[in-house]
Amino acid sequence: MAAAEDELITLERQGWDALSTGGDAARTFYESVLDARPVMLLPGGMVLDDRATIVESMSGAPWNHYVLDGEHCQRPTADTGLVTYGAVAERDSNRYSALMSTLYVRRENGWKLVFHQQTPR
Repeated sequence: MAAAEDELITLERQGWDALSTGGDAARTFYESVLDARPVMLLPGGMVLDDRATIVESMSGAPWNHYVLDGEHCQRPTADTGLVTYGAVAERDSNRYSALMSTLYVRRENGWKLVFHQQTPR
């Protein structure tokens, strides 16, 4: 796997680490990695397309545990990367399992998250 693919998969893992640490860590991470106009499609038909709302939504209770599997990065162009994987996470005895996809675009200040979708499984 090339360096950019490794870097993007690492960004996804850093996001999960931040979400498992607590609200301040998650907020700080997503403030730095979100593009100016990101879109997130979440379970239950939830669509988030306001950057401030997305950052605030990341500041909730942390995940107690998570496992990622099948991480793969596809590079449609030199400046884009699509990371796909499965995730199983637990928070307060509630288990969540989903397929994830995150699209990154390389900007002057690094890779930025422009799109994320979760499909429960």
